[in-house]
Amino acid sequence: MSPQIVDLTGQTAVVTGCSSGLGRRFAVTLAEHGAHVVAVARRADRLKDLAEEIEAAGGSCLPLGADLTDDAQLGGVLDAAEERFGTATILVNNAGVPDAQYATKMPVELVDRVLGTNLRAPWLLSCDFARRLIKAGTGGRVVNISSMGAYEYRGGGAALYSVTKAALSRMTEVLAVEWARFHINVNAIAPGAFASEMMDGMMERTGADPTGYFPRARMGDPRQLDSTLLYLVSPHSEFVTGTVVKVDDGQGAR
Repeated sequence: MSPQIVDLTGQTAVVTGCSSGLGRRFAVTLAEHGAHVVAVARRADRLKDLAEEIEAAGGSCLPLGADLTDDAQLGGVLDAAEERFGTATILVNNAGVPDAQYATKMPVELVDRVLGTNLRAPWLLSCDFARRLIKAGTGGRVVNISSMGAYEYRGGGAALYSVTKAALSRMTEVLAVEWARFHINVNAIAPGAFASEMMDGMMERTGADPTGYFPRARMGDPRQLDSTLLYLVSPHSEFVTGTVVKVDDGQGAR
């Protein structure tokens, strides 16, 4: 296989948080390379256009509305994928919500929503994914979407978001060790500031443009994550597991 070619034909990929931003891009990219895509999002009305875009380009997509903090809905995600396309072999845990508040000012309901979406749901979905692959005797790939916020926090709000993303990075490491013998690779991408609905909301709330503080004074384009995602779900990364790839253009400190 040429290093430039990633052929995912016949594989089924489940991507969460597909209603906008990075998740939408991930779904399109995987479909362009041959995967059947199950596009999951709480805002189901936004998935119709995504499915139509993928299918118009010759791909296949199952749009699936689900609130991942609801156990009944979460539990049905991989059932739906399997019923439509067969056992999922790729899982991209992308769904996440920001808190944008100081820790002492967060209501319990928001704490639960951030923890439930950013950490609990990826854990439960990954475990369900792994159980099915272990039973089938088939390997697979998990890609968790962490954040550079897991490694740097300047005290301006979103402390819990940072904590959940740091936990997601650690989850990547420990599950990679536990599941290596089953040929299930678990890796993560930690994006910096990329153009997305979440980033737009942050800039609107703060009234500040962070790019002025970046060495290259630019925001990331979601397409610039394509190569990292494809590497982590392809045979080219067969010996890579438990790794968090930082993709931030040198925006933050190390």
